[in-house]
Amino acid sequence: MTDADAARSLLSASAVRERAHEMLVAGLEGRLEHFMVDLERLGLAAQVVSELIRINYPDGKVPFHARWRHFVLDARDLWAERTAQTTWASPAAKARAEFDLAITSVLLDAGAGATWKYLDSATGMVVMRSEGLGIASLRMFEAGGFSADPADPLRADAERLMQLKSDDVAHGFQSMVGNRLVGLEGRAALLASLGAACAAKPDVFAREDKARPGGLYDYLAAQAEGGTLPAPRILEAVLEHLGPIWPSRLTLGGVPLGDTWRHPAIKRDDATNGLMPIHKLSQWLTYSLIEPLQWSGLIVTDIDGLTGLAEYRNGGLFVDAGVLRLRDPEAAIHPNPVDSTLVVEWRALTVALLDSIAELIRARRSLTPEEFPLACVLEGGTWGAGRKLAREKRPDASPPIAVVSDGTVF
Repeated sequence: MTDADAARSLLSASAVRERAHEMLVAGLEGRLEHFMVDLERLGLAAQVVSELIRINYPDGKVPFHARWRHFVLDARDLWAERTAQTTWASPAAKARAEFDLAITSVLLDAGAGATWKYLDSATGMVVMRSEGLGIASLRMFEAGGFSADPADPLRADAERLMQLKSDDVAHGFQSMVGNRLVGLEGRAALLASLGAACAAKPDVFAREDKARPGGLYDYLAAQAEGGTLPAPRILEAVLEHLGPIWPSRLTLGGVPLGDTWRHPAIKRDDATNGLMPIHKLSQWLTYSLIEPLQWSGLIVTDIDGLTGLAEYRNGGLFVDAGVLRLRDPEAAIHPNPVDSTLVVEWRALTVALLDSIAELIRARRSLTPEEFPLACVLEGGTWGAGRKLAREKRPDASPPIAVVSDGTVF
């Protein structure tokens, strides 16, 4: 196997899951440098999640954990309201716009910081964190902030994305003195890189229109067999064709590895030795592309082929519930770089433990993975439970471990 082939083997959800569980085994055997794992506390965490699902979804109908949930404000589905007022040329045209929105919005969804807020003038509501980022990105999209055509605001064009500056993002997200959004430069650079990636691959992103992120819809629709598309194939397309957008980190055989990091607990006898893929934002994006595909009439299968998301709410759930304990508690206070072994351990363990807690939650509800996929466990769910415990334990609801983020990881 060449180095390039080895690199491509890391660009899948199955690689993330396999190596995350390898990290969990190392944790259970006491071989990790930073974390100890107490699976006896996992039942408590599952209880918190199950109770949250019961309260928030008394009918048991839990939607997928996707960006579309963040476009709902005070029981109003703001994107549904906009689409109802729009005349679409075809279901594919609507899906392209939804891909444009989902992709740009997810790439802007890295941690906002504990103090940033967004005032939505249309509803008069003030929102923070992921919800605030979601509404801000939706409003910027609706206003044509990503479009190169003033007559067609509901689109994101490669040529416009490549021109975006941090000041444009700051304006759209109301970032100013006293209300700073962290990682502005990183977010703007990511959108510019997105535009460049789309422009560089017209066979993927410009099959039916000018180069735009939404062109990925046409590429995926063409891969569907009998109108059916497996979810892991969506992720593989995202990783392959949007991989170049991420900041330069690790590469192998000339292939950028994206959200992949080094950790000595991962053992292989090839060029991938010591490499831990996570692909959090790419998987979050993939979850967010499933519904537009379904709305356009395609069937998406094997949704549980994706993994849980290694971010600070899911990871915080396991720390705050005592499933994960730092050997040195003081390490939680000092900001940790995303490439540190501590953060890589935390994120990988989070992925594996999400599989384990999903099994407990389904058992409590007598549901199968098909009836209650991981996407629903996350939404129901572990993400909300992580936020709930954070609010109970810290006045600012900050994560239990301080992390230095450039706006492109968390």
